[in-house]
Amino acid sequence: MLPTLEELGIGFVPYSPLGKGFLTGKINEDTKFDSSDFRSQIPRFRPEARKANLVLVDLVGKIAQRKKATPAQIALAWLLALKPWIVPIPGTTKLERLDENIGAVRVELTSADLREIASAASNIKVQGARYPEMHEQLTGR
Repeated sequence: MLPTLEELGIGFVPYSPLGKGFLTGKINEDTKFDSSDFRSQIPRFRPEARKANLVLVDLVGKIAQRKKATPAQIALAWLLALKPWIVPIPGTTKLERLDENIGAVRVELTSADLREIASAASNIKVQGARYPEMHEQLTGR
């Protein structure tokens, strides 16, 4: 899809660029979601999927430590560094998270960093559907 968007000169706004909070590094396999939290219904947030997907969070966290940034800043900086027409817009209700997210523009990812992320991400098969209805369509249950 991205090559087509680039060819046509169309911008891309990634939906939920922090993975509904998962890429912030604050969610792990033991995190409990209240039944009123939408993530409690999402297959990707089931404990077994979270456990499998933590390898992606670990990658982002490792780079964040090296860059003296937060995992959220690395995730956003990565998107910003991919193409100038990719514009992530993370949602938040907390001022400190807004400040943190804005800080992503100050994170400089080198071409080596970008290759490391791309290489590692290409070897990660994300577990769990993004939404309950997708899970039903994929599994028939």
